[in-house]
Amino acid sequence: MRPSRHLSVVIAAPAEAVYAYAADLTHLPAWAAGLARSTVVQDGDHWFADSPMGRVRVDPTPPNDLGVLDHTVTLPSGERVLNPLRVIPDGQHCEVVFTVRHRAGTSEEEHDRDCRAVLADLESLRSLLERG
Repeated sequence: MRPSRHLSVVIAAPAEAVYAYAADLTHLPAWAAGLARSTVVQDGDHWFADSPMGRVRVDPTPPNDLGVLDHTVTLPSGERVLNPLRVIPDGQHCEVVFTVRHRAGTSEEEHDRDCRAVLADLESLRSLLERG
């Protein structure tokens, strides 16, 4: 197992507002291009998105007061990937931390590309929420 990378941005908005926005999976296409390129739809207990990897299923952590927005993504291959995501409060700001795991079978170059994509998504989230 290779080490994970923890990527974060500080957002000039209250954690509650950031959590509420990011927890609404219908907002994914606006800020998470690495996961959802178009409309995210709910079918029963599951959410589905057309991603750069193909159609994926997204299963979020239940709503909570801890800022935990983990979600499991089931890839078209059937592989399930847990994506740890946290919103950490700090007064009128918060830090959003995404853990990118180095998946088995991926090269360092592919992992670097994944990390760049996640950081771009986090920057998009910051931009959206700081514009208000």
